Amino acid sequence: MYTLGFHDQAGAMTPHDSAPRLRALRGATTVEANTSEAIRERTAELVTSMLERNELAVEDVVSVVFTSTPDLTADFPAVAARGAGLSGTPLLCSQEIPVAGAIERCVRVLVHCYLPADHVSHHVYLHGARQLRLDLSE
Repeated sequence: MYTLGFHDQAGAMTPHDSAPRLRALRGATTVEANTSEAIRERTAELVTSMLERNELAVEDVVSVVFTSTPDLTADFPAVAARGAGLSGTPLLCSQEIPVAGAIERCVRVLVHCYLPADHVSHHVYLHGARQLRLDLSE
């Protein structure tokens, strides 16, 4: 069981400060066409990239929430995530709200995971989704 630690009387954190913390990672990608193959390929690429860049093991992932824009109806992003190794992880898909002028054919993800306390999170934005967060794109 993970603990968040506590402050001693002087305000310093206890040794629990190095214990893994529950974190959330964000990411997104765009898909070239509304086909099952395209959705699966780009979603698998996104999930794999997020795991690799954050040095995450599958067992560190608590749950994953996917959204896709209303123009992506050919498949569930979660299907690709299962294929990328998250078969035992709770996964949820939802539709992104339709906002006029918003990026098209986009899959977004929110990954809840345990990471070391000193870990620097790497949010991943790929392909056309890089424009969503230029401050976070690598």
